[in-house]
Amino acid sequence: MLILENLWLALTSLVANKMRALLTMLGIIIGIGSVIAIMTVGDSITTSVTTSMQSMGANNITVGLQKKSTEDEVTESGMRFEGGSRDRSLSEEDYITDEMLEELERTYPQEMDSISLSESVGSGTAEDGKLYANISITGVNTGYLEANELDMLAGRSLTEVDQEKAKKVAVVSDKLVNNLFQGDNQAALGEVIEVTLNNNFYTYYIVGVYEYTASAFGFSSDSEEDISTDVYIPLKTAQTQNHNTSGYSQFTVLTSVNTDSSEFLDKIENFFQQYYARNENYQISAFSMESIISTMTEMLSTISVAIAIIAGISLLVGGIGVMNIMLVSITERTREIGTRKALGATNGSIRFQFIMESVVICLFGGFIGIVLGLVLGAVAVSIMGYEATPSVGGIIFSVTFSILIGIFFGYYPANKAAKMNPIEALRYE
Repeated sequence: MLILENLWLALTSLVANKMRALLTMLGIIIGIGSVIAIMTVGDSITTSVTTSMQSMGANNITVGLQKKSTEDEVTESGMRFEGGSRDRSLSEEDYITDEMLEELERTYPQEMDSISLSESVGSGTAEDGKLYANISITGVNTGYLEANELDMLAGRSLTEVDQEKAKKVAVVSDKLVNNLFQGDNQAALGEVIEVTLNNNFYTYYIVGVYEYTASAFGFSSDSEEDISTDVYIPLKTAQTQNHNTSGYSQFTVLTSVNTDSSEFLDKIENFFQQYYARNENYQISAFSMESIISTMTEMLSTISVAIAIIAGISLLVGGIGVMNIMLVSITERTREIGTRKALGATNGSIRFQFIMESVVICLFGGFIGIVLGLVLGAVAVSIMGYEATPSVGGIIFSVTFSILIGIFFGYYPANKAAKMNPIEALRYE
């Protein structure tokens, strides 16, 4: 009953002084609103980026050639200079070969689902009279298509037969079909596209159409018609056009479901030591998308928390405002305090009454700030093009912090009221 009674007294006091109570809450509202808005924006960006990167294959491991650094050089005076990377370009013996990849698959059959390989042919245009489409041609194996999970709208994907026979077939985007075939995916199947790349002329037969999806990390100022999309051809076809018989500079491993990518990438690097231990210029380096996601999430979270802490400084200003108004309120209600103490109210009950009033002020300000912060955060996220993700942690923190501010900044005025001499309080004019 004591809690409900003091809660009612606190609400009555707020209603009696509406404008003063609102101005007192303003610092709390601004502080809580800023923290919630910033944390909502931060969580929304983090969730969106993480989801996009996971869709690219969080457990996939990218393996590539990396230039070795030269050894430190020591001058005659004893000064040591760290060497830079070697400048020699890739030679035939540096490349990762098919034999190496086959041996890797035989060594770790349980940890791997497949290997994704690709080779860029170049960027150019596919033309049909006055119609055109900007494209980038990439040679890929079946493992690459499995890793990227293309959403096929018509036709088929590239097959092992296409790969083995180096057929001149292609899987194109619906954007290309819109530009060259009036958006008719079925009509595009079996048609020939004529492509100009680096002053060279190529022709490919369309066997499939996939749905184009803009990258979450990409930015293009081109119009819808001028967007450049990928055209996928068999890997061996691309190697033939590039006159590449040496091998690969990088590849991607699609790991099995139960494989720990962090541990497996170390095994991959150790596996290739047998081939590159004596190579003076290049070594194998592996990394997983999972580690990048983890690093990026930590970085974004740290930035959000740091900015939220700076915004939270206004909460201290709000707390000081609460303390100030409570001191004024106690001065105005000195006779009331004296009367209550004369009727038998203890110091503890007086103290609790005014602490409760301070907490109620901060809680009301906190709730208004939460609503304001969620609205501002949602608007900001919408403008940035992300999906709003309310910060549950920020809301819990804000409510808790509002209560603590009420207790902390309300204790001194409440304690001052509790220690009043009832006789002097009754004499107060």
